[in-house]
Amino acid sequence: MISTPVNLADYSELARLAVCDSIWDFLCGGSGEEITLRANRTALDRVSLLPRVLTGLTEHSTACTWFTHASAMPVAIAPMAYHKLFNPQGELATARAAKVSGVPLIVSTLSSVSIEEIAAVGTDLWFQLYWLKDQAQVRSLVQRAENAGCKSIMVTADVPLMARRNRDLRNGFVLPADVHAANLTPSAHLHAVSHTGSAATSAVERHTREAFLAGLSWRHIEQLRAMTTLPITVKGVMDPRDARLAFESGADCVVVSNHGGRQFDAAPGALESLANIVEATPRECSVLFDSGIRTGSDVLKALALGADGVLVGRPILWGLAAQGQSGVEQVLALLKAELLDAMVLAGCHSPFDAKALAVR
Repeated sequence: MISTPVNLADYSELARLAVCDSIWDFLCGGSGEEITLRANRTALDRVSLLPRVLTGLTEHSTACTWFTHASAMPVAIAPMAYHKLFNPQGELATARAAKVSGVPLIVSTLSSVSIEEIAAVGTDLWFQLYWLKDQAQVRSLVQRAENAGCKSIMVTADVPLMARRNRDLRNGFVLPADVHAANLTPSAHLHAVSHTGSAATSAVERHTREAFLAGLSWRHIEQLRAMTTLPITVKGVMDPRDARLAFESGADCVVVSNHGGRQFDAAPGALESLANIVEATPRECSVLFDSGIRTGSDVLKALALGADGVLVGRPILWGLAAQGQSGVEQVLALLKAELLDAMVLAGCHSPFDAKALAVR
């Protein structure tokens, strides 16, 4: 057993020992045959950066700004559901770690702690919105996010339905009795759907089919623009045409993402789409990257290809499962240390100097 983790992969091994098989599969699995899940890592591994030497730099900093708000590094914690599956404190532990680490936390619609409780921790929050069939509840969630002091509303655009995730289907995955979607209006029926198992089905998939709006369109982004003055982020963009439409519909930011390989299993590795989307997106629209980040060098690669920052998902929950708040803090500390090393070795004073690096 690993006693002192030295990278994020070490936390994966520790987390595997801390959770049951079905929860591990829910966290680490992808959709279908997991082709896109594997493609994310392959795409990142293929990219090389040409380092600059003899720069004369003696000071380097990972600090940056997101939406005019200072951050310790160009990394945010990706929106992920049900942190209480991995630690009894759930999103509260993650939020406390984010605050200590100086990075934003993006709170999921399906968080297992309410946005108001998370906001009380005092960390920098964004809110991720799954568009629900209940329009009144959508408006309520947006208002609650504003009242909680969130810096952006992030609409997840790549879930017209939850894809077939074979691991969850084989496990007949259900939520434990003490874990539920704390931000949603209680419904006896939906609660039962989420917590009742049956062969070759996923309770989470059944819940989302009943609660989420399947016909989400650019019209809904325009509606959101009319609901809030907060910056709007559209997550799940893989085609440059959609990046342009996002901006034209009122978005201030897009996230290049294939949902970590958990949705369309014929999509390419997310990094393969990044440069084309950056080129197609107006400068006024920020571009973030998500799906597969595991090292500081991965962060630098995404920045070199034009991203303004990255989202990190599964490794955060590895740390949470292994060691709670301190595990998340250590995951973020390791990522920051690796990013700083990569910057120094590549000849970058700041993270965004990476945009001038040659990419192979």
